[in-house]
Amino acid sequence: MYQRIKYDFAQELVKIKSSGLYKEERTILSDQKPCLRVEYPSGSAPREVLNFCANNYLGLANHPKILEAARKALDEHGFGMASVRFICGTQDLHKKLEEKIAEFFHTEDTILYSSCFDANGGLFETILGAEDAVVTDALNHASIIDGIRLCKAKRFIYDHADMASLEKALKKAREGMDVWDGPGLDKEPVPARNIMIITDGVFSMDGDIADIRRIVELGNIYDTLVVVDDSHGTGVLGPTGRGSVEEAGMLGHVDVITSTLGKAMGGATGGFITGHREIIEILRQKSRPYLFSNTVAPVIVAAGIAAFDLLAQGQELREKLRENTLFFRGAMKAAGFDIIDGIHPIVPVMFRKFENDAPLAQQMARALYAEGIYVVGFVFPVVPRGQSRIRVQVSAAHTREQLERAVQAFEKVGKSLGVI
Repeated sequence: MYQRIKYDFAQELVKIKSSGLYKEERTILSDQKPCLRVEYPSGSAPREVLNFCANNYLGLANHPKILEAARKALDEHGFGMASVRFICGTQDLHKKLEEKIAEFFHTEDTILYSSCFDANGGLFETILGAEDAVVTDALNHASIIDGIRLCKAKRFIYDHADMASLEKALKKAREGMDVWDGPGLDKEPVPARNIMIITDGVFSMDGDIADIRRIVELGNIYDTLVVVDDSHGTGVLGPTGRGSVEEAGMLGHVDVITSTLGKAMGGATGGFITGHREIIEILRQKSRPYLFSNTVAPVIVAAGIAAFDLLAQGQELREKLRENTLFFRGAMKAAGFDIIDGIHPIVPVMFRKFENDAPLAQQMARALYAEGIYVVGFVFPVVPRGQSRIRVQVSAAHTREQLERAVQAFEKVGKSLGVI
């Protein structure tokens, strides 16, 4: 059997490569930091490159206090739990981190998952049924899309960041919808029992921020739950790093926040859902990724606790990140690059003006690597067709000299390829 299907797979890979959409992985031979030792392509001599493609926004991935907390937890709490929490997998560390996250976001309770992808995968089917509706932004993260597919709620998609489109979808859900899967579809539609609005706080490909204040207002008008996935906002946005919800002045007004420990908060893995106590308790009882997947390892939990402690101690890292982001965005725009405006350290360098946008993005990323700048071209299906880009990610750990070197390399390569 496999000899036949192997041919199909091989042909599919040929198509991906010939279209310029093949994604290559680099081998990192050092810890996660602004300057990496990388082997690329495979088998070539390793080289030092500046790293501009990590979610390590605050530079905590190898922070001494994070490493110290992880080492201590390894000695005192062991390596792994070897089970799920309702059987034998809860330690005092897990409860401490959940309490700390709830306190940080001004919510009532928190539940940990092995990743935010799992958190989103376990949220919707647990609290929404066939008589409910979920209203989702067209550019929400893949984990939200997949999580919604697992539930039976009626799905409404609104145009990206378009509040008029969102309100139109809410009216449809509130006024009536079909909820039957068999005979009887000629019956009159009935209003959704419960409605949920779900949005990314920060959209990972564009770096733009959801209009959470208006979303909450519409949620109040149409009597809905409001959920924000703030994976790229936690630790980055808001006066105290509490994310896009705080940036909008809406802490305490959003029902559920999902997020991750795998980006600004240490960069390892692990996710969480924080919100109303009853919702969190139902998730503990019924959420499949929580019930059937090992809990987060103790070393990661301890590192997460240390990361939130560091964030609470002051805003120095966030201020450095803000300064670095403003400088890099300004310098790239002055150089003539097509970047999506914003304030987030995700800086998309776009190729939407070019017909060969996908291979051009890949070609430019390879040329930048040759100049000592480590970035990645994002092409379909990661982004829509015609929206290929290089997503640059700025960190508080970058020095001004490193940022200047990156801009100079972009200018050199951009001119040679006719991008600017």
